[in-house]
Amino acid sequence: MTRDELVEGNLKLVHSCANRFRNRGIEYEELYSAGCLGLLKAANRFDESMGNAFSTYAVPVILGEIKRLFRDGGTVKVSRSLKEKAAKLIKLNDEIKNRTGKEPTVSVLAEESGLEPAQIAELLNIALPVISLTSQTDEREKQFDIPVDGGEDKITDRLALSQVMKTLKKDDRELITLRYFNCLTQTQTAKILGISQVQVSRKEKKILLEMRQKLLK
Repeated sequence: MTRDELVEGNLKLVHSCANRFRNRGIEYEELYSAGCLGLLKAANRFDESMGNAFSTYAVPVILGEIKRLFRDGGTVKVSRSLKEKAAKLIKLNDEIKNRTGKEPTVSVLAEESGLEPAQIAELLNIALPVISLTSQTDEREKQFDIPVDGGEDKITDRLALSQVMKTLKKDDRELITLRYFNCLTQTQTAKILGISQVQVSRKEKKILLEMRQKLLK
């Protein structure tokens, strides 16, 4: 499956993730925009040969981009050239809407503009307005509540960890499972694996470093 097919086929996944953050101080359109950016990143990085479902890999990336909005105050820096392209695309979107009487799909915009669907999704995201956590009204300054953790972090972490665990060698995965899921000591783990405690310690450090690097990608 191509990157564009992954993006187009999983937009509902973005809606599902964005819905978790409704009414937390940032407009839904902005949440969806960030989620689409995460979907694009996931589609670019996904390795089908690992044997994992794309949705399993994409959810943590999508949620990560949405949460970044709250950490950054909902502000995303975009280059001038991309803003200009986004403006042209919005103009084309309006023209097609006026001509046909309905909102054009990503595929229609791609056909009319000559751009790839993934580029269309990215430019539409850029064109969406941002919202400040502090906005001024005629009557008084309005403060938006900054969201508290609703449990999504744990879900995201579990999905990301599950993805990384599957990439480990069988012996390495067994060591980590014994140490951190079965909560065994290094000595107990060494006895089960038939190696020394020192070897367990060295291998564990190496594996954890490898996992950390993969999680930070």
